[in-house]
Amino acid sequence: MISAPNLPLPGVLQAHAAWLANTNEGCQADLSGATLNDQDLHGVKLARAILRGATLLDANLSGADLSGANLERGDFQRANLAGADLTGANLTEARMAGAWLSNACLSEATIRNASFRRAKLERAQMLDAAISETSFVEAVAEAANLHQSRLYDSDWSESELGLAQFYHARLRHCSFTGTRASGAVFRGANIDHCDFSRAQLDSVKFLKAELSQCIFRDANLREADFREARLRGGDFNRAVLAGARFGGAQVANADFRGANLQGARELTAEQLMQSLTDRSTILPNGSRGPYMRLSGAEKPR
Repeated sequence: MISAPNLPLPGVLQAHAAWLANTNEGCQADLSGATLNDQDLHGVKLARAILRGATLLDANLSGADLSGANLERGDFQRANLAGADLTGANLTEARMAGAWLSNACLSEATIRNASFRRAKLERAQMLDAAISETSFVEAVAEAANLHQSRLYDSDWSESELGLAQFYHARLRHCSFTGTRASGAVFRGANIDHCDFSRAQLDSVKFLKAELSQCIFRDANLREADFREARLRGGDFNRAVLAGARFGGAQVANADFRGANLQGARELTAEQLMQSLTDRSTILPNGSRGPYMRLSGAEKPR
């Protein structure tokens, strides 16, 4: 591996630019372990650079090109990465707590055992990213795009995910407790053993999604769209599903005991017979359960 010599930072950047243009010239920037706190590096070109273990607290990297860079164990807390390009970057064990990543691109990035606690990710592009064992607690990621991303054992508790897009994403053992995600889209997503307790999920679209053993206790699912979704089990105790749509959904063994289904649309007698209801369930017509065949309680008033 060719690494940058011990040059001042401008020299390192110049040598790296030459290397990017022609790998037979210049040399790849290796800033492993460097301390660059508070540095103004906006628009810097560090594609495929090595910044393993580098510290850039409060640095300005807005509009920077860090695509394909190795940022493993890098400390970017409170750094400004708005509009930065981190496509394909390695963010294993990176610390991004409080970082500004609005409109940044993290598509195809590897994000493992990292921290994005309270990070600002509005409108961030995270398509086809591999995200595991990472904290996004209290992050703001409204209108972020996570199409086809893979999210495993990650914590989005108390985050802001309004209008976020999870088209065909795969989510395993993730926590969204207390998350505010009004209007988010999980169309075609595969969601397995995820916890949405107390989440604000009004008008969320689960159209054609597959949800296995997910928890929605005390969640607000008003006007949610479950059409053609496959619910394999799931705990909806005390969830509010008023006005939710279920046309063509499979709800076998979904637990609606204690749920409020008043005004829920397109539920059939067969669907309700396959799910679990009890005296504390409010059925689509406003009556109390459990659902009884031929009662007509599946029809909202």
